[in-house]
Order: sequence, then structure tokens, then C-alpha cells
Amino acid sequence: MSASVAGTAGRTGGDPGRPDRAPGAEADTDRRRRRRPFGAQPLGILFSAPYLIFVGIVFAYPVVFAVWMSFHDYFFTAPGAQVDRPFVGLDNYVTALSDPAVWRSFGNVGIFLLINVPLTVVLSILLATTLDRVVRARTFFRVAFYVPYVTASVAVVAVWLFLFSNTGLVNNALGPLAPDPSWLVNSSLAMPTIALFVTWKGLGFYILLYLAALQNVQRELYESVAVDGGGRIRQFFAVTVPGVRPATFLVVLLATITGANLFTEPYLLTNGGGPNGASTSPVLLIYQKGIEQQNPDVAAAIGVVLIVFVLVIALLQRRFVGREES
Repeated sequence: MSASVAGTAGRTGGDPGRPDRAPGAEADTDRRRRRRPFGAQPLGILFSAPYLIFVGIVFAYPVVFAVWMSFHDYFFTAPGAQVDRPFVGLDNYVTALSDPAVWRSFGNVGIFLLINVPLTVVLSILLATTLDRVVRARTFFRVAFYVPYVTASVAVVAVWLFLFSNTGLVNNALGPLAPDPSWLVNSSLAMPTIALFVTWKGLGFYILLYLAALQNVQRELYESVAVDGGGRIRQFFAVTVPGVRPATFLVVLLATITGANLFTEPYLLTNGGGPNGASTSPVLLIYQKGIEQQNPDVAAAIGVVLIVFVLVIALLQRRFVGREES
């Protein structure tokens, strides 16, 4: 009997413990898969449809329309008016890139990112590690750090202006060491001051990201380092930093995107990018060109350049920061 089973298995090439498939079963399965354009679980498309529609309307359509505007002689008209908007090729890009204000705005946001991104990463991971070890009043401290993030920017800016104005609390505390001109009207200090403000305001959000990442770090690793004689500093660099590397990549990416879209802070803190454009960001310049100066086509070209700028930075971060993560 066993010889018969073995012979049957040898003839069919199957497993004697499993029933053999029909000769055309796999081909039928492949045909059924090809007939499902929405995958094996089409219900998932239905559940994700609202978000896909939201992304398409709020993000994808404006980007495509901005690209179209940047290649045409576009201007605002009365609603319903039919006017000619001829194709102008790269003229809008030439106009934008030959404007010194555009280059200065990208330089300003570069200074902002060089200060804001490293400071955000270092402070948020240090504070998250400290809060993760706090036993008493843990909820209070977490909420205290998160409150500035959810507070309206206009209200927080008023407090910052009170602190860093010419007669503000910081200058009074520094006395003769206070800068002259003051922080927000000083062409060298305006953008670094804005970077400090944005770092402080958004710190609570990034702390929460690191706190969530710390929950996945095995406590046994800290005990192993402690057994080997390692203190808190060695545990931090040997266990915590590698353990939260995926969160670090996310924090760097989100901080970069937030910084590239800087608008509210220079608009409110320095009265629209002052002094003399020292704190003008590309997004603020897009607003000034498109709305105030009625040049939406040039503003769209600046926006497309900004998108490319952010994508390049994100790819570089993925290559150098995210390489170790993968």
C-alpha cells in the first residue's frame, strides 16, 4: 500500500499528505486575480476613498494647477470671464530665478533649516527620554510640552513679541548684552529667532513621536548595557538612539517639510519678512508675488521650484539618514 502511495506521489509530483491540485487550477487562480482590478480586498478601496479624494482635491489638484500656471501667462480675472492665457514656456521660471529676492528667500529658509532641524531632533529626543523615565507628574509634563503646539500661532506670537521686542523681557534681562538692533529687527538675528520660536512651538509634537518610539525599545537592552558597566550616557547612545532611528528619520522629514512651508511666523513676527527681506521665506514670497503684486504665474513658478527643493532634500535625507534605518 505504501508503495502504491509513493508511486502515485511520484507520478503526480505532489505531496502524499496533501490532495493534488487539478492541472488548470493555478491558471484559473491567475485569471481570477486578473479579473479583480481593485485587488483581493476591494472593500479597502472604499474605506480609503474619502482620504484619497481629500488628497486629490487639497494636494494633487493644486500642485498640477500650479505647474500649469507656471508655464502660462496667468492673471486673475473676474469670475466667469473667458480670457486668453498663452503658453510662455520657461519665461516665468526665468523671471523668478533672476530675482534676487527669490534666492534670498531660499537662503533664509536654508538658515532656518540648519538651526531648526538639528535643534528639534536633539531637544525632542533628549526630552522624550527624560519624560519616559519620569514617574511622578508624567502626564502634566507631557501636556505642558504639547500645549504650545496646539495653541493658535497668533496668541503665541504675541507672547514672543513681548519677550523679544526692543523693550521686552529678554532685552531687559540681558541689559547691556542685548543686541542692537533688537532680535526681530536685526537682519542677522531675525531668522535664527524665528527658528528658535518654531522649534519651541512644535517641540511637543516631536516629543510625542519619540515617546511612542521609545515604547518599542526593549528594556532588556538597557539592563544588558548596565550589567556591562555602562551608565545613562552610554545607554542613551548604544540603545536609545539606534532604537528610535525610524522616528528620527520621520522627525527630520517632518521638520524639513514644516520649515520649507514657513509662512505664519515671519509674517507675524517680522511684519512680513523684515527687516529688508532678511526673514522672507519662499512661501511668504509666493504670497507677496501672487496676491499682493498680482503675479500668480511667477508665484506658481516659485512654488514649483520649492517643491523640487523639498523633494531633493527629502531624497538626500532618505539616502543619508534613512540608510541605516533600512
